Order: sequence, then structure tokens, then C-alpha cells
Amino acid sequence: FSDLREIKKQLLSVAERSRERGLQHSGKASELAFALDPLPLSELPPPPALTEEDARDLDAYTLAKSYFDLKEYDRAAYFLRGCKSQKAYFLYMYSRYLSGEKKKDDETVDSLGPLEKGQVKNEALRELRVELSKKHKARELDGFGLYLYGVVLRKLDLVKEAIDVFVEAAHVLPLHWGAWLELCNLITDKEMLKFLSLPDTWMKEFFLAHIYTELQLIEEALQKYQSLIDAGFSKSTYIISQIAVAYHNIRDIDKALSIFNELRKQDPYRIENMDTFSNLLYVRSMKPELSYLAHNLCEIDKYRVETCCVIGNYYSLRSQHEKAALYFQRALKLNPRYLGAWTLMGHEYMEMKNTSAAIQAYRHAIEVNKRDYRAWYGLGQTYEILKMPFYCLYYYRRAHQLRPNDSRMLVALGECYEKLNQLVEAKKCYWRAYAVGDVEKMALVKLAKLHEQLNESEQAAQCYIKYIQDIYSCGEIVEHLEVSTAFRYLAQYYFKCKLWDEASACAQKCCAFNDTREEGKALLRQILQLRNQGETSSTDIAAPFFLPASLSANNTPTRRVSPLNLSSVTP
Repeated sequence: FSDLREIKKQLLSVAERSRERGLQHSGKASELAFALDPLPLSELPPPPALTEEDARDLDAYTLAKSYFDLKEYDRAAYFLRGCKSQKAYFLYMYSRYLSGEKKKDDETVDSLGPLEKGQVKNEALRELRVELSKKHKARELDGFGLYLYGVVLRKLDLVKEAIDVFVEAAHVLPLHWGAWLELCNLITDKEMLKFLSLPDTWMKEFFLAHIYTELQLIEEALQKYQSLIDAGFSKSTYIISQIAVAYHNIRDIDKALSIFNELRKQDPYRIENMDTFSNLLYVRSMKPELSYLAHNLCEIDKYRVETCCVIGNYYSLRSQHEKAALYFQRALKLNPRYLGAWTLMGHEYMEMKNTSAAIQAYRHAIEVNKRDYRAWYGLGQTYEILKMPFYCLYYYRRAHQLRPNDSRMLVALGECYEKLNQLVEAKKCYWRAYAVGDVEKMALVKLAKLHEQLNESEQAAQCYIKYIQDIYSCGEIVEHLEVSTAFRYLAQYYFKCKLWDEASACAQKCCAFNDTREEGKALLRQILQLRNQGETSSTDIAAPFFLPASLSANNTPTRRVSPLNLSSVTP
């Protein structure tokens, strides 16, 4: 990144070349170029030089490009037959590919059931593959041609070949963002990334930051984006939006919201990523803000996928689930491969108790992107409702593999193991959920109840103590139903241990909750009775005495369970 002027020249040049070929990824290059300082007239890159073949095909290319821009792909391809120049040949093949995709999408919209949708294929793919592979073997494809060949292979589910071709495309034309982006969609884990021989170019930094965000390696992604900002891309709205998405992925909601608000000030007509922004507003139940966003996007472009998702989220927040599902369906008619809409539609069907439709929607989401933990988690929840714990276990474990530090996945896994009576595994899950930072503050209670079941009263007491410390140290208004359960158990535990002072302190706390008030009063009467009879407090057991006002912070459960290893149990 030492010479930003040279980078700007390269970006302007690749944006122009992409535009000539009808590729939408020119937008990203233009966005990055805009973030850098303008160039003086003398330094602007010259237009791409024309070859003999380009000059021969110029008339056909110009005519076909005008039809291509009008989305008349078959017509564009017809006039480009027999063209020999790289640019015209690419547009010819790309028009045929897009024509097939358009017909497939039209058929998908017309087909009735979700089962039929999976059977609709792009008929042009096989022919395109045959023709492009001949050119590839003869080494006649440029960077754009290789990119298109990779896309065709990916669509035919030939993933390994597609990855090789995209890596080759990145070597031949390192500045074309499309090839990098396709590569992002095919890489499933960090190990796979290590074995790729990628070109050593500044564009690789953008790719790594993007793939780290996708693979939920958020710290590494944020470091990369920060280094890109320091290198001179501080004005780039693309980088700002990616940082906001990264914070959304680690559920740092306040930070993500503030970055999105800043982004909206800089780029008020932006629609990209606004569905992620609406997810954050939904989680925070910010109805007025979500309503404003929905109206605003509707004015800009009501037939964009993101707009439909934002409106769907708005109706979902208002508990109008049928209407929400309708908007997510509309989004999918506009783009059947739009991941967010499938997942959100699954959530809506869950709310409507339509489990079979929810399963179908989540499965579609996984077809689009196997790394979408929300779809795996949603499938787990659906099968939980259907009381099929072995299925649940499989899906929750997939979600856990994608989000190893998300306590919600771990608590769900623990509950599954509990239902299957595999209590050791359940204990591991609950302990790990607490260790990684329990979002819902439920792991310790569940762990305590397990210890209770197994008559491990001391460990149960320790867990309840730690749970109460956590609740009070958060400074939350205690609405947790389980707080009263914890105090009740501890009062009884201390009573059995003959620690009257501690038992009466907990019993008094029980009196503050409706469901344990009577038991608390009864216990206090018993303690008073025993004290009057001259029973002394036991000193044998050194149980920790506490009151929520004076809680000690270092009271951790006595037995640390080993790190999570679920490989021993396969469903």
C-alpha cells in the first residue's frame, strides 16, 4: 500500500474493464477508488488499448452491449456469434450464461412447491462448460474468461475444479473482485484457506478480511480492516459496512448500530447491508427506527431484496408473521439465492408453528451457504419442537462448530444431551457455555439443576452461588425466575448443613419473591425454633457465606470440567 496513486490507477482501470464486460463487480472497484484522493489529469489511466480483433468486432460488440444493458441476453449473444476478441467473446458467453439464469429464475418463481424449485436447472451450463474447458485447455482464456468458467463449474457443483479456476483467475487478474468473492463462497474453513496459493497483491488483504468475517474469525477480520483504514482507505464505505457486519456477527449490538448510523450519514441512499442493520434494530426492539428505515428504503427502491427483508423484519417485530413471511417470499422471488431471506422466513414459519415449511426454508438457506449457523440452529429448534432429539443434536452440533464461542448453541446442545440422558456431555456443554460468556445467563442454573439431579449438592450450591453473583454484578433489574429457585435451594442446602445464619439470610431473600415467599417464611420459623431449642450452628462445613450486597468475585465452582469434546457421542 506504499503507492496509493498507483492503486487508484489500477482500480479505475479494472472498473472500466469490468464495466465493458457488463460485470457488476466494477461497483466495488469504483467504491474503493472513490475513497482515495483524486488523480490529476496527467496521471489518469489511458483507456484500454484496442487490438486488431477488437477493431474487427467493435460494431457487433457495441450493438450487443446495448442489448445486454437492456437485459436482452439472447439477442446480445446472437449478434456476438463468431466474434474472436477476448472482450466480445466474454460478453457472448456471459450473455448465454445470464440468459439461462434468467430463464431458471422465471421458472422458479412460476413453480408451485419448494420441492419443484430444487429441480429447476440452468440449461445452458453444460454447453458453456464444454466450450470454456476447450478454451481453458488451449490457454486462451483471460482473467475474466477464467472467472466465468469458475462460475459455471460452481453452478454445476464441481467445487474442487471451481476453486482451482478461481485461484488461477486471481493470479491472471488480481484486481477483479468477482473472482475473490466467488472464492470466499467456496472456502469452508481456515485449513482450506492455508492450502491455497494466492497471488501476493494488495487485493488479497481485502479478500482475507472478507473471508475472516465469513468464517466468524472476527478479531482477525477487524485487525485486517483496521490496517486497511490505516493504509489510506479510511473513507471507504465498503470497509465501514464490513466492520459493522463483523460487530453484528459477534453480537456487539451497540457498536454495530453506531457504525451503521454513521454509514447512513455518509451514504444515505445505500441499500446494501441494510437488512443486517434491520436485524440489529429488530433484536433491540427499536420499532420507530425500524419503521423509519423501512419507509426510507421503500422510497429509494421497493423492489430490492434488502428492502423486502427490512419490511419483513418490521412486520415480524409487530407480530404480523403472515405479512412478514409474505415479504420474505417476495425477496426470494427477486433473488432465490438470497441467504438472509430464507433464514428469516424459517423464523417466521416457526412463529406460525408451521414446522414443515420452516424446515424447508432452513434447508434452502443451508443449500445457499453451509456456513450459516442461524439456519443450522433454526433446524435444531424445529426438530426440538417435533421432539426428535437425535436430529436436534446433529443440527446444534453443526451450529456449534460454526460458532464455537456462542453460548446459545452450547446451552441448546446441553439441553439435547440432557433429554438423551447423556448427563456428562450435558455438564460439559453448560460449563463451556458459562466459560465463553453466557448471553442468556441460564447455563449455570441448568448446570446446578443437573448436579441436583445427580445428588451432588455441594457443586449445585456452588453453581447457584456463582449464578446469583453474576446476576447481581450485572446490575440488572432481577426479573430472572431462577433467582428465587437459587435462593430456595441455597436456603435448604445451608439448613441441611446447619449453617443457620446463612440459611436465614437466603430464606429472607426467598421472601422477596412471590413463588418462594411461603417456603422462605416456613424455613425462617424452623430456624428460629431450632435456635430456641439450643441447636448451634455447624462449623464443620466451610460453606461460603454471602449476601448479594457483599458478594466475593472469586467464588468459582469447585470442579472444572474438561474442554468440550463431543466426538465421543455421535447421533
